[in-house]
Amino acid sequence: MIIEMYFNKVMSLLKEVLDTQKEEMLKAAKLIKDALKNDKLIHVYGTGHSQVLAVEVFYRAGGLVPVNAMLDLGSSIYTGALKSTGIERLYGYAKVLLDYYEVGRDDVLIIISNSGRNPLIIDMALEARERGAKVIAITSVNYSSSLPSRHKSGKRLFEVADIVIDNHVPTGDAAIEVEGIKTKMLPVSTILCAAILHSIIGEAVKMLADEGVEPPIWLSANVPGGDEFNKRYLRKYKFRIKHL
Repeated sequence: MIIEMYFNKVMSLLKEVLDTQKEEMLKAAKLIKDALKNDKLIHVYGTGHSQVLAVEVFYRAGGLVPVNAMLDLGSSIYTGALKSTGIERLYGYAKVLLDYYEVGRDDVLIIISNSGRNPLIIDMALEARERGAKVIAITSVNYSSSLPSRHKSGKRLFEVADIVIDNHVPTGDAAIEVEGIKTKMLPVSTILCAAILHSIIGEAVKMLADEGVEPPIWLSANVPGGDEFNKRYLRKYKFRIKHL
């Protein structure tokens, strides 16, 4: 049964990530905690379907407030999947995005890319680090290692980030083989990366609370008092976070 095969595969991969990446996730959580303590933003970026992960942690009930999701239409699939594929391979575009979203010193930039091989993603990491930001990469090290970089440096994302969290996504992302179908099917990256993102943000929030700092967390606008509760955060961040 495909349903059971897929659930079992996802649960197996989640356990692999937990068993092997816990230390890197804790390092990432500490970076996020330190940035939040210094009133910095947590920028999140991915191209194509990886941009779903930036949406996943942005303006989310129960989620962290100072998340600046970099929801760039040009490198998303919303205005054309083929166009976004071309932009992923474009030099110079990263600087435009980093300027627009004001990524700066002591900020944290989380970049999600399974293959980690395209120029835009690698430029984003290199340029952000030059600006003094810390870069957390969520990528598939095995997948990325099996492919040549498309960047002129010859490097891939896992080779240019401050902290690398291996999401254990199989090469090509699709994870299930079905008899009679030539290609594998059913991607797993969105589920794995969402679990990683929520867990490191949650750990950072717990670290803040342990230090006596109130973590800024959104309350659902669909529960009584939600709109009133969130007003203080909207007042503070609506001119700092681009898409609020």
